[in-house]
Amino acid sequence: MQTVNAKYKKEEKKIPTLRFPGFEGRWMEKRLGELCSTFKSGTGITSERISNNGRYPVFGGNGLRGYTNSFTHDGFYFLIGRQGALCGNINSVNGKSYISEHAIAAAANETSDTEWLAQRLEFYKLNRLSESSAQPGLAVNKLVRLRLIVPSRSEQKKIASFLSAVDQKIQQLTRKKEVLELYKKGVMQKIFSREIRFKPDGADFDSAQPAGARPEVEKSRVVERSRNYPDWEEKRLGELAKRITIKNKDNKITFVLTNSAVEGVVSQREYFDKDIANQNNLKGYYIVSKNDFVYNPRISSSAPVGPIKRNNLKKGVMSPLYTIFCFNDENLDFFEFFFETKVWHRYMHSVANFGVRHDRLNITNDDFFKLPIPSPSEEERRRIICFLRSISKEIEFIKIQLTQTQKFKKGLLQQMFV
Repeated sequence: MQTVNAKYKKEEKKIPTLRFPGFEGRWMEKRLGELCSTFKSGTGITSERISNNGRYPVFGGNGLRGYTNSFTHDGFYFLIGRQGALCGNINSVNGKSYISEHAIAAAANETSDTEWLAQRLEFYKLNRLSESSAQPGLAVNKLVRLRLIVPSRSEQKKIASFLSAVDQKIQQLTRKKEVLELYKKGVMQKIFSREIRFKPDGADFDSAQPAGARPEVEKSRVVERSRNYPDWEEKRLGELAKRITIKNKDNKITFVLTNSAVEGVVSQREYFDKDIANQNNLKGYYIVSKNDFVYNPRISSSAPVGPIKRNNLKKGVMSPLYTIFCFNDENLDFFEFFFETKVWHRYMHSVANFGVRHDRLNITNDDFFKLPIPSPSEEERRRIICFLRSISKEIEFIKIQLTQTQKFKKGLLQQMFV
């Protein structure tokens, strides 16, 4: 009886939870090699052959790498990243292209659909088949033996077409987010470097609609070198803020924060997927309240002088390697926007000592708190905040849409694949 039940359950697993009308029956189990007409690593290519002047795109495990004047493949393929951090990464290419040795190029045979296979393997997460943890890698002879439960080719095409439409929506939202983020970055730089100014008698930014980052928004709201508002003053950071050095002496606070150049102040556990700090000994850590600002002296391509970010989470603790401060002013959004620009970077470079550690900016506390901070009139400051908030809200709205669409696709994959 147990053998019959086990066999029945196994057969039930060959039927997906969610299915398009008109398709019936169990899916079949096949090896990946049986479904592909092409499945092999690309050809080696030297960096000297890659240039922006070439005719054909060069693809590796991480996607497009450049261009060259020869091609190795012509048609529709999906690529599997072979090595390193992008091991198992899936990309698709179409047309004449040069596929490097860092990717496995695959195309379906007459029994299967290339796009469906790409979606199925992306859902499978091939990096778990890696033969090494230190330097992840995938072998062709191992991948072709991978067993998959597959429907008929017509059902594959139906599934692939639907998922491609979802992917297109994700790509559109991603592009819209990138365009708005780029627009916000550019306009903030111009505002805080005073290349553009606001009109006192112009339309108020509370009702600004920057969706799509249209250039006319900027033109209709700001004018170059307006003399109508008073000239900006400059104050030192130490005049506007005070340093926080309160330590977690009783070890009561265990919520450890970290300052990421890209993501801002985040939970250390969530960011690193584990606790880096010793949870039983946080007495030497500084207490960071909500709305405190944190300077991380660690430099990177995203933060060439180290990031200054606002704690928008909750009270926590941080390593004493960080500089924590809070403003006396209530206009915290203004300062948060300012630190997202590069306007303050020149001063940091001018007072920094790079001789101690190449990955950290060495700057004294005295010099740090002499950092010049722009101070416009209250009215102009208010309008700057309202304008930049409106763009930020639009970006956040798109991020929510993007996250929801990605979750929607993930749920579909779980129900449409076996």
